[in-house]
Amino acid sequence: MAEPLVLTERIGAALLVTINRPERRNAIDAATAEALQEAFNAFEVDDAARVMVVTGAGGEAFCAGADLKDPVGLFERDTMNHSPLGFTRLTPSKPTIAAVRGFAVAGGLELALWCDLRVAADDATFGCFERRWGVPLIDGGTQRLPRVIGMGRALDLILTGRAVNAEEALQIGLASEVVPAGEEISAALALAERIAAFPFPTVLSDRRAALEGSGLPLAEGLVLERELGRTVLDTAAAGAATFAGGAGRHGAF
Repeated sequence: MAEPLVLTERIGAALLVTINRPERRNAIDAATAEALQEAFNAFEVDDAARVMVVTGAGGEAFCAGADLKDPVGLFERDTMNHSPLGFTRLTPSKPTIAAVRGFAVAGGLELALWCDLRVAADDATFGCFERRWGVPLIDGGTQRLPRVIGMGRALDLILTGRAVNAEEALQIGLASEVVPAGEEISAALALAERIAAFPFPTVLSDRRAALEGSGLPLAEGLVLERELGRTVLDTAAAGAATFAGGAGRHGAF
């Protein structure tokens, strides 16, 4: 029996989603894209799964992007709700983290950019390697990369297709943190637990305000922030009462 193309496992508050094609450096073909879409759908309806952690099997690559041996099958998926790499045109309602070891290049970089945070192993390599083959960035890379690292740095990577190591990725804000190779999944899961432990309605409302407000004029963004903030006043009141009762003094968690 063939191994599943995508593995899913609930670990604490996280859903760990693993692309399982190490023999192809976890490149994504049409069947893998469909399996990723199914994993995303399962995450969205599982209230107990508060954070999705995405990674790749085998240790050599997070994801090498689209499997160019199956370009026709991938582009047949190309609609606004079904991107070539699975779910990259959909916005998750909950936080997401990429645990990156090895290559996160071409569409693999776009998949990592889809995530809110990126925990990188010290052997990670990022880059728009599709530049070499004339393959376009169509899984969100041209839109998300400037939002993450700024337009100047994004154009550098998009136009040159050069490789970015883990140290540089951390310096430019592409990686949230760098850990020794082999510890990226455990570090991402620990980060997921820290996020999930906070009063979660406010986590979701603040995340939504940041994401949806990023393309708005400041005045409109402030209106959105206020509207979303008012939806979690009960949570805020409970937290304020906890603080007033003595918790959290001197910055303690």
